[in-house]
Amino acid sequence: MSVKYRNPLVTVDIVVEIGSKIVLIERKNPPRGWALPGGFVDYGESLEASACREAQEEISLDIELTEQFHTYSDPNRDPRHHTVTTVFIATAGGKPEAADDAGKLGLFSEHDLPEPIVFDHRKILSDYFRYKAGVPLKEIFAPPQ
Repeated sequence: MSVKYRNPLVTVDIVVEIGSKIVLIERKNPPRGWALPGGFVDYGESLEASACREAQEEISLDIELTEQFHTYSDPNRDPRHHTVTTVFIATAGGKPEAADDAGKLGLFSEHDLPEPIVFDHRKILSDYFRYKAGVPLKEIFAPPQ
């Protein structure tokens, strides 16, 4: 009897900083709502290359990756599939324009985030804003007790 293996899908998400704001896209496809730019890693593509490609496809900007933030792997983070995402922080200049599966986009700060935010991106954004406020990563990502 053969066993059929199922593996999580690999994705990237990018917190793109433009000045003091971050870019979020409003998705054209389900699940509908606001999200970080990002998507699936193509076969043969590095995480970093995927992040740069996804940013170009969704927000029409070339980005500079400044750091790899964290990997999120909760099996329920995406209602469509089990995905594992690596989140990057990046900077960009210029004016973002919605493209690909981004219906529209906006620049937001911590205190004016749109609704609804899909996937686990609210948690990612909460972690990101805590990190930017100076909370050490070991506190943000402490293992459960």
